[in-house]
Amino acid sequence: KRSGDAVERRTEIEKLKGHRLWPNPQRPRIDKYLYAMRLSDETLIDIMTRFKKEMKNGLSRDFNPTATVKMLPTFVRSIPDGSEKGDFIALDLGGSSFRILRVQVNHEKNQNVHMESEVYDTPENIVHGSGSQLFDHVAECLGDFMEKRKIKDKKLPVGFTFSFPCQQSKIDEAILITWTKRFKASGVEGADVVKLLNKAIKKRGDYDANIVAVVNDTVGTMMTCGYDDQQCEVGLIIGTGTNACYMEELRHIDLPLETMDH
Repeated sequence: KRSGDAVERRTEIEKLKGHRLWPNPQRPRIDKYLYAMRLSDETLIDIMTRFKKEMKNGLSRDFNPTATVKMLPTFVRSIPDGSEKGDFIALDLGGSSFRILRVQVNHEKNQNVHMESEVYDTPENIVHGSGSQLFDHVAECLGDFMEKRKIKDKKLPVGFTFSFPCQQSKIDEAILITWTKRFKASGVEGADVVKLLNKAIKKRGDYDANIVAVVNDTVGTMMTCGYDDQQCEVGLIIGTGTNACYMEELRHIDLPLETMDH
């Protein structure tokens, strides 16, 4: 068995060598840019030290206003423990497209999670228009998604992944601090996006939805991974934007969190 494995490894190595024989005219340019990205251990340690300092400042009520890392609390207090079950809708707004999922969690036949999703476009005139137009579009897409699955008569709990910096005082409220990426819809900064979406859904009148939580995409990523791995305490997004979240101990948070029990 071992000798067979060794032969397979040598074969793979020979294949890789064969690929390397082909000249790549772009290789010198690529190497030039990659070389500039190489950092010494001293530089990496310096970056780490400064980053940790800014994180600590972000958790302090005195230094948070001037901190470059804002450390926004999410009000998510734990990762899933595997006992969760139910029928849910998930909205994901913030990247190059808008995604809606139906997530059914059960404990039968080892199929714990069943997901079906659909991706909707977010045209430039929508993301650069008014807030009403944006959330009317979200509500319209949600209505279409529910209509196709014949679940408009169900008031399913909805989780809203809203991938922009928000100030939260509870898990089902998110005040948009500022738009990032390509979004510039007017009348949304400084407003609660959950209220704006609820208003758009109510205006339609053809279905109802119970928005129980709003989170950043990093938090959604951490929670999804946490469902399979209880040790997961970090979420990282490298995409249209770059951001991260992690589980912090409450004793390290010196922010005015009067409603932290939510």
